[in-house]
Amino acid sequence: MSITYLDAIREAQDRALKDDPRVFIYGQDVGAFGGAFKATKNLAAKYPGRVIDAPISEDAMVGAAIGAAIEGMRPIIEMQFADFSTVGFNQMVNHAATLYWRTGVPCPITIRLPSGGTSGGGPFHSQSLETIYAHFPGIVVMTPATVEDAYGMLLSAVAIDDPVIFCEHKYLYYHLKASSLPTESLPIGKARIARQGRDLTVVTYSAMVHECLAAAEVARDEGYEVEIVDLRTIKPLDTDTVVASVARTGRLLCVGEAWPWGGVSAEVIARVTAEAFDLLDAPPQRLNAKDTPVPYHPNLWAAHRPTAQSVAQSMLRLLRL
Repeated sequence: MSITYLDAIREAQDRALKDDPRVFIYGQDVGAFGGAFKATKNLAAKYPGRVIDAPISEDAMVGAAIGAAIEGMRPIIEMQFADFSTVGFNQMVNHAATLYWRTGVPCPITIRLPSGGTSGGGPFHSQSLETIYAHFPGIVVMTPATVEDAYGMLLSAVAIDDPVIFCEHKYLYYHLKASSLPTESLPIGKARIARQGRDLTVVTYSAMVHECLAAAEVARDEGYEVEIVDLRTIKPLDTDTVVASVARTGRLLCVGEAWPWGGVSAEVIARVTAEAFDLLDAPPQRLNAKDTPVPYHPNLWAAHRPTAQSVAQSMLRLLRL
């Protein structure tokens, strides 16, 4: 049996609905249509009244979810694209994120954001907004990079009492496959060593994990062994695993699909230089998307985001310092 990244998300929601009567799904066209990417396909028929179509108002969707959470429910909200979530930004960062701090009442909502670029997606359907949401205390931000984590981390998201932004990468929906679903997963907030190495630490997450793994093979042909750290969650961020890796390699490259300004890569480098400067044998580097809106044309999009080729070039440049 072959299970895609998208299948894993659907199966996790199926499991959450089955196991907990407090769980429901709310979003635009998630019912009979099955969602924009079919992540809720057949769930409405299987769980009548618990997979509910929402009006075209992300603000209203999140507000309704917060109210339901206050009353003891555990809603899963599907945004059609991560970009559209900014319409509900006030509800997410000013209400959901602060609710427990203000009132002592938890806000266990999970907001699924189909994130990142695909060929031809353009500036309104391709953004990686994880850094924006990670800025606000009270929000957990998950960025699964594997089929196994898409399943296990989504179940964890629904189970915890904090609001979760679940950034599932659209490009991975059909490009990743696994033979089975996991029975257990790493704790939330724990990074994963996706590839062991001795010469360079590369810290990344989401779809960029796979670009970095491919780039590491290019570096291997040049005689270098690159260690890849998959952050898995960016809020909280597992600094300990990153620093331990840098202690082994002495070099650090951070790779992300999001824009460079004030991003996850900048945060990781800031933490390493502040807490482990003496472990570095060369200046830490980062590689992100270009600081422009995401272009439509496939060739421009390929040049806009980091790819295995550009990551390999950055790796080799840093390794030769």
